[in-house]
Amino acid sequence: MAQSGSSKKWMEEHLSDLYVKKAQADGYRSRASYKLLEINEKDKLIQPGHVVMDLGAAPGGWSQVIAPIVVDSGRLISSDILPMDSIIGAHFIQGDFTEESVYNEILAALNNQKVDVVVSDMAPNLSGVKTTDQYSSIYLVELALDMARNVLKPNGSFCAKVFQGVGYEAYVKDVRQSFNKVIIRKPDASRPRSREVYVVGKGFKG
Repeated sequence: MAQSGSSKKWMEEHLSDLYVKKAQADGYRSRASYKLLEINEKDKLIQPGHVVMDLGAAPGGWSQVIAPIVVDSGRLISSDILPMDSIIGAHFIQGDFTEESVYNEILAALNNQKVDVVVSDMAPNLSGVKTTDQYSSIYLVELALDMARNVLKPNGSFCAKVFQGVGYEAYVKDVRQSFNKVIIRKPDASRPRSREVYVVGKGFKG
């Protein structure tokens, strides 16, 4: 089947992308790894010994960044509906974390521990309908925020990808209700034309 003009353009852009080439050279599964590396360098979210939850983890780009930081004395719980190849130091749980059975499996893996950091790089399957896709993306980050509120330690941190558009301002306002400090990041590895930003919450109020 012939590629459409837009998909061909995307593939050409993808293959020539500096961060795609860098990820291949550095052994990262996704160019998204560099987004979290930059955010963590600026905001110091993830530290040795932390318990971290990575939502929407597949293919594992963020878990690859987190695991080496926490592996010796901390823990990493990664979860996604899609499968993910194993990563040393990551306990992966496949399934929809909004389903009771998967949620309970995550809690069991935590063994009654509270979490220092919840991160989410989730994005919906795109329909091509801008409004529908925006509502879907906001719904996902609302679910991630709900999870964070359930599992974070007091003074814990949260980082989630959010697409600017309908519902974005209300979402940021909602995050501010639960965190002492909220920062909006646009990492260098995020394509300039993308509406994605990362909402970072620090100092969970509990």
